[in-house]
Amino acid sequence: MSRRSTGLVGIWAEMQRQQQRQREFEARQLRERERQERAHQRQLAQNHREWRQADARRRTEEIEARVTALQSLLTAGCRGPAFRAAALLRPEQVAPFSPGALAQPVPLPHPQQYQAQGGWTANRRAQAQAEARARFEHDWQAAQAAEARRQQQLADHRRQYEQWAQEQLAEIRRHNAGITEVVEGVARRDPEAVVAYFSAALSASTAWPEGFPRQVSAAYDAAAGQLVLDWELPRYDIVPEVKSVRYMPSLDQDKETARPVTQRRALYREVLAQCLLLVLHELFAADEPGVLESVALNGFVDDHDPATGRQAHICLATVMAPRGLFTQLHLEQVDPVSCLTDALRGRLSGRPDQLTAVRPARRPEDVGDGVVTHGADGGEEPDLYEMDPLAFEALVAELFRAMGMQAVTTQRSNDGGVDVDALDPAPITGGKIVVQVKRYRNTVPPTAVRDLYGTVQDAGANKGVLVTTSRFGPGSHTFANGKPLELISGPELVDLLHRYGLRGTLGPARSAQPARSAQPAQSVQSVQSAQPGRPAGSARPAPPAAPPATPPDHNVLGLYWSGQVALDICALVCTGNRVLGDDHFVFFNNHSTPDGAVSTFAPAPGDKAALRVCFDALPRAADRLVLAAAVDPQTDPHADLSAFTDARIRLLDSTMAETGTLDVSDGRPGETALVLGSFRRRPNGDWTFVLGGKGYPGGLEQLVQDHGIEVA
Repeated sequence: MSRRSTGLVGIWAEMQRQQQRQREFEARQLRERERQERAHQRQLAQNHREWRQADARRRTEEIEARVTALQSLLTAGCRGPAFRAAALLRPEQVAPFSPGALAQPVPLPHPQQYQAQGGWTANRRAQAQAEARARFEHDWQAAQAAEARRQQQLADHRRQYEQWAQEQLAEIRRHNAGITEVVEGVARRDPEAVVAYFSAALSASTAWPEGFPRQVSAAYDAAAGQLVLDWELPRYDIVPEVKSVRYMPSLDQDKETARPVTQRRALYREVLAQCLLLVLHELFAADEPGVLESVALNGFVDDHDPATGRQAHICLATVMAPRGLFTQLHLEQVDPVSCLTDALRGRLSGRPDQLTAVRPARRPEDVGDGVVTHGADGGEEPDLYEMDPLAFEALVAELFRAMGMQAVTTQRSNDGGVDVDALDPAPITGGKIVVQVKRYRNTVPPTAVRDLYGTVQDAGANKGVLVTTSRFGPGSHTFANGKPLELISGPELVDLLHRYGLRGTLGPARSAQPARSAQPAQSVQSVQSAQPGRPAGSARPAPPAAPPATPPDHNVLGLYWSGQVALDICALVCTGNRVLGDDHFVFFNNHSTPDGAVSTFAPAPGDKAALRVCFDALPRAADRLVLAAAVDPQTDPHADLSAFTDARIRLLDSTMAETGTLDVSDGRPGETALVLGSFRRRPNGDWTFVLGGKGYPGGLEQLVQDHGIEVA
């Protein structure tokens, strides 16, 4: 019969059994964690393979789509509408007067809102009534003063609008009169008018894919009814060198299958033939007045001559097409190369990839000596929007040279995403600079800024500069903040050009009408136009914006904190946790929302930052105003928010009198951005403050992405 062990030995044995069970439990847990980790790694590997395979398929599909677009260039172009001069006319109307918040009168206080409060005795009740009357009179006088200021601002804004509207109508009428004059000149077969009309037809075309050049030099032989022109063709690299992309899991890399040289050359010749046929189609389709008996067309590329090594116009195709013969063709069903060389008796280079030239039949310079030139007047400011892409890159390179740097433009092919290579000779701050040029009308997407950053890293450059004719959104500025990147918007570019003695405008410069030649028998026009965009004359300057009214009940949010960390204070006007739009993100590169409801403000003594907020002026769609702080990576590149402590928000009224304070969360180590809190709209229209505290190790970039702003 067994018996239980007692005493110290029994206790020791029981402790050993418990420790053994604990060790076994921990070993089982460790094995389970290792099993889960192995499963997680397998899943990551599987997801990685699937993503890489999908990315390879996407790249292949993009290549195939580009090839399909090249093959169907002529067919798609023939389906577009014919050019008519009426498309260039602008309607004689301007945007209506929009005073914005100035249209709303300042509400006057009502006596019933000022009831006497308190008072158990007659004297106290009388005193309370006197205080209520005093408050009413003070607020009534303040509202009257605000209403007087509003009416004055409204009258000033109406005068500005009327002046602007008169200028716009006068400009529209001048433009329309110029179009009418050109049309009448075409009917008279005036060479200058004919060249201007058909150059506009080619410039306004939407048939050309992105990346196709638009440079044309033209002349009109009035006696023969022949338009003679040189048209720039795309280069060989327009045809993708890669045929397909396949992901190889064993090497964890993509394998590109090269397109056969013979196939690539054949497709390039087909593209060149389609270009010439499409130009002829657009010219004859636009000839509503019937002034073209024939067209002599030369297609060239602007490249280095293989024989001399110098930059030259190399003619790769030429054709002389009579109207009667060309209009009988069914272009949507022809083989482009056979149509150009056989039906129209044109010439097409057999080896255009090697820049083997053909001899043009007739050049614009051969038309005559009485030459009138348009678009190259040295006294006019060039329109950056309409400038040829190569000329625009050359202008940017010239700007960098004017700033004391060495700069050259790169070749179009194999440039690695670099348009201009620059070298700053400064011994400490200088170095290699890669420059990308974006001649856009719309906002540059953040992906372009991220691509530039990748190019800077790949090239081992000290800095990357992105130059555009448009602008950048908050996502782009947020991504570039703290990185060796510099973003130059359109207005900044124009300012730099003028500062260093160069020329350029955003949009056509206003100038006197050029005088006609004394010998208008023939004319030549060189037009360097942009990529397909809006029709001419469709864009008008915006009317003067109404100055944001500043009601007397706006608030100032003063922020202060302990610690020496340098911070950027931001505000996001949101619906839920999604910002209304890029313009409703107030930060170091956007100091105010469009309506002026939220803007940066000079901090009062004792505060380190401040924002001005008019809650009543916030958009109706907004139900949240989020306040955030982020480390300034340029000032403190290695700092985090651990030094952000004892932070407060002081609520100040319009007279800068403090009405209260709000506590916010302290920062934490490893985090570089923090949501301080948010003002939230209540159902009754009031706003209440909710403490934040969510931190982001990825800085402002991660924070704004979490609120719906695209950064990459």
